[in-house]
Amino acid sequence: MGSILCLETSSRVCSVAIGNEDRILSCRQSEQENAHSSGLTNLIESALLDAGLEMHELAAIAVSMGPGSYTGLRIGVAAAKGFCYALEKPLIAISTLKSLAFGMRELSGNEGGLLCPMLDARRMEVYTAVYDFSLAVIRPVSAEIITESSFAGLLDSETIVFAGEGAEKCKPLLGSHHHATFLENFKLSAAFLYPLAMEKLSAGAFEDLAYFEPYYLKDFVAGKPRVKGLKD
Repeated sequence: MGSILCLETSSRVCSVAIGNEDRILSCRQSEQENAHSSGLTNLIESALLDAGLEMHELAAIAVSMGPGSYTGLRIGVAAAKGFCYALEKPLIAISTLKSLAFGMRELSGNEGGLLCPMLDARRMEVYTAVYDFSLAVIRPVSAEIITESSFAGLLDSETIVFAGEGAEKCKPLLGSHHHATFLENFKLSAAFLYPLAMEKLSAGAFEDLAYFEPYYLKDFVAGKPRVKGLKD
């Protein structure tokens, strides 16, 4: 089927993976903040070297499409589109939350219940969705301010596994419920994109390079620059 280069830049973790058939050939990641633009190409070069491949040998390029960090998504999608244009390769876009749910399913050790990936959207807001173990959508992607009553209807009848950077800050509010389970220190990885990208490659489900944009979910709001000499 050919190898797929996967790019994950939607959170603080920047990662790159290359997969072929049923295995990951290489995976590289960096948790250095605000370094996606300078570090992504280095990670790609290292991953290709590990896999023994060159860019022109790839079958497709997959990218995490969001929601997530506005800047991170722009960097990842711009890089993916640039490579696809230059190499004449197809672009595959994967939901960030669905890829996180896939990783949760693989590592949770459970065979039932629901999966609730959460990405940090600042303060007590998160980007989230709920999936069952077949990755069918139970609650669609949304930006939510988490309270103690969030997910109450589902938690009363179902076990929910929570994970992701957003879940860590929500644990004090939701962790006391007997149906709530948290995967600690669980982070996004480009390796989670690959199985979903392989399905899309088989189906020929590619994006239009000219018109594809990240799924930001919320409008970008720039903060006001601080004036030196003035106190907050």
